[in-house]
Amino acid sequence: MTHELKNIFTTYETAAKSGLRSVMATVVALNGSSYRKPGVRMLILENGKMEGAVSGGCVEKEIVRQAESVFSTGIPRVMIYDGRYRLGCEGILYILIEPFVPSSALISDFKKHLRSREQCEITSYFKKAEQEGTGFGSIIEIGAKTYPFHQDLSPDESLECFTQELSPSIRLFIIGSEHDAVNLSSLASQMGMEVMLVVNPMEEKTQEHFPGAMEFLPVLPETFPIDEIDEESAVVLMNHSYSKDLQFLIKLQKGKQFYTGILGPNKRREELLNELMEHCPEVELEFLDTVHGPAGIDIGAITPQEIAVSILSEVLLQHRGRVPLKLRDKKGSIHTSSS
Repeated sequence: MTHELKNIFTTYETAAKSGLRSVMATVVALNGSSYRKPGVRMLILENGKMEGAVSGGCVEKEIVRQAESVFSTGIPRVMIYDGRYRLGCEGILYILIEPFVPSSALISDFKKHLRSREQCEITSYFKKAEQEGTGFGSIIEIGAKTYPFHQDLSPDESLECFTQELSPSIRLFIIGSEHDAVNLSSLASQMGMEVMLVVNPMEEKTQEHFPGAMEFLPVLPETFPIDEIDEESAVVLMNHSYSKDLQFLIKLQKGKQFYTGILGPNKRREELLNELMEHCPEVELEFLDTVHGPAGIDIGAITPQEIAVSILSEVLLQHRGRVPLKLRDKKGSIHTSSS
């Protein structure tokens, strides 16, 4: 959800430059089931435009309607949406609607926070009732600093509160510059991942060739910035070159990534790992456990777009500690705390 909050801040800044006011809606509680979980947010501009969504599309119109009073009075409110009679989710949503007027200090620190890739925490104060309240609203804690989302907020700690920890977005390093890398970059960025494109500096490629790429790194294996890989990072080797993949694997075995994907059949993976261990006999078993080859899960992928879906599905499975399972065969709730 971090990338969604990032988009909200970006949209707010653009709107503020045009003199448009903003209101933010947050799902703060849920009874039953819903399309999305508490903590999801959307921004409503006073011209009716929106950034983000809190459902599959059924709730948003009512949120926009109830946001009118918040624009008019500046007082936050809670709305209740009973999906048992209007949706297929059979849940009751409690949605906090509040003015969104972040200070310049908050905006600056939030941008620094995104670059530092550290965790932040948001706490929202509310009542489970259809009503307004001057003590309703959200605060964000970044490092040792705490900021309200609107300047008139004095949180009433006697109220109910919803606290959410936001971890850094998954950072995906795509090593390769062929057509399949283009599709993977585009889809991963749409999913909110921070895409880092790593290409051979001798190739005539630029960042413009890879839609959604956050950074473009024309580097050789020996100069690859291994320190930029953290525990929330995944790597996919897509060089279509055995020797290049081996050189990068030698470098990557010192990284902290939770996932290392390699294209090609099982035999190719085994040969690469055998050569890796010959070159680096000290290689940690923990690194070998991160290596997935062939990268992806078996969905019968054929096209580059389908292969991208397969690979990113495996990245998410690994990141969230899941195993492939049809939802119809899952017992209990679809969502868990690891989602």
